[in-house]
Amino acid sequence: MHQRGYHSGRINGKGAGSVQYREFGKTGVKVSALGFGAMRLPQDTDEAVRVMQRSFELGVNYLDTARVYGESERKCGVALKGWRDKIYLSTKNPLGDDNTTEGWWSRLNTSLEQLDTDRIDFYQVVHGLGWQRYNDFLLNGGGMKAVRKAQDQGIIKYVCFSCHDSPENMMHLIDTGEFDGMTIQYNLLDRANEDVIAHAHESGMGIVIMGPVGGGRLGAPSEQIRKMIGTPVASSAEVALRFVLANPGVSTAISGMGTIEQVEENVATASRTEQLSAEEKQAIEASLIENKRLSELYCTGCKYCMPCPNEVNIAECFHLMNLHKVYGLTDYARGMYNRLSNPEKPKRGKKASDCIECGECEPKCPQRIEIIKQLKEVAEAFEE
Repeated sequence: MHQRGYHSGRINGKGAGSVQYREFGKTGVKVSALGFGAMRLPQDTDEAVRVMQRSFELGVNYLDTARVYGESERKCGVALKGWRDKIYLSTKNPLGDDNTTEGWWSRLNTSLEQLDTDRIDFYQVVHGLGWQRYNDFLLNGGGMKAVRKAQDQGIIKYVCFSCHDSPENMMHLIDTGEFDGMTIQYNLLDRANEDVIAHAHESGMGIVIMGPVGGGRLGAPSEQIRKMIGTPVASSAEVALRFVLANPGVSTAISGMGTIEQVEENVATASRTEQLSAEEKQAIEASLIENKRLSELYCTGCKYCMPCPNEVNIAECFHLMNLHKVYGLTDYARGMYNRLSNPEKPKRGKKASDCIECGECEPKCPQRIEIIKQLKEVAEAFEE
C-alpha cells in the first residue's frame, strides 16, 4: 500500500509542523508517530469532529477507535468524511456473549456501518486478546479462518490485536506469526512491555502504544516529571510522549486528545526528528531508577497485605501515595483516591480512612511497613 497523503500545518502560529512518520513493521505502510486515540472524544459530535480533523490537517494519519467506545465509531465516521483515503483506520472487535465466528462477523459489520466505510486498515481482530482467547477463539474456534476470509474479501487489510496479557503471553502471540501489528501499553510509569516491544519489532510487527501519557496521569502538572529530562519542556505530557517515541520499536503512540490545543501540543512534540538526546535519555533513566527506589521505600506493590478484612484497598492507597510523593501527580492521585469507598463500585475497595486498625495486614508485609501509620498519612494527604 502506498503512503497516504498528509498535510502540514501551523502550530499555535509559531511555524509549520509536520509529524514524523514511521514504518509499520513489514507492511510497507508509514504511519504518523502520533496517532489519534478516540476513546474519550468530546461529547458534542461537531467538536469531536473538529478536534479529529485538526489532527488530520497537521499530519496525523492513524485513527484508533473501538466497538465498545460508546459513540466513538460513529463520530469517527463523520470525521473521516473527505479524509478516508488519507487516514489509516483502526478499530477493535470485542469478544463477549457471542464468541462464535458469526458473532465476530456481526460485530465487524456493525463497525463498518458505524464508521460508514467499506474497509478497515488495521483491524484489532480481538479487543483485549490474550493467550487463552487466542487458543479458544482464533485457533480452535475458527476465528482465524474468519479473519483470513475478511482479509481475502478486502474488508480488513492488516491483522492486528490489542492486548493486556502478561509479557510472556504477548511473546507467545508474537511468535504465532499470525499478526501484522499489536496495540499494547507502555509509558514512563509502566515499562513492563519493553522486551515485548523489542521482540515484536525484531519480528517485523508494527507496534502501537496505548496510554503513552498514562491514561492522562502523566499529563497532569508535575515539576518532578518536567525535570526528569534535564532540559526545558512545555509540560509533563511532552516528557511522557517523547519518552515513548524515543523507543525505536514504536510505530505510533495513540493519544486521546479532547481539544485542539492538546492536538497542537502533541503534534509539536511528534514533529521532532530526534525525541531524546543521549544525555536526555540518561537523565530520564537515572530519574526512573531513583523514583523506583523511592517508591519501593514506601511500598513495592507486592499486595501480600491484601485482602483487607475491612476491604481497604491498601495497595492502591500506597500506589497513589507514590504518585503524589515521588512523581508529583498530586491532583490525579487525589482524584483517584476519592473514587474509593464508592458503594456502587465495591471492587475498587475502600479508602485509607476506613482502616479499623485490626493489624492483620502488618505481619504479612515482607518489608515490615507500618501499614496502619502510613494509611493515616494517605488519608491526611488526600482527604479534606
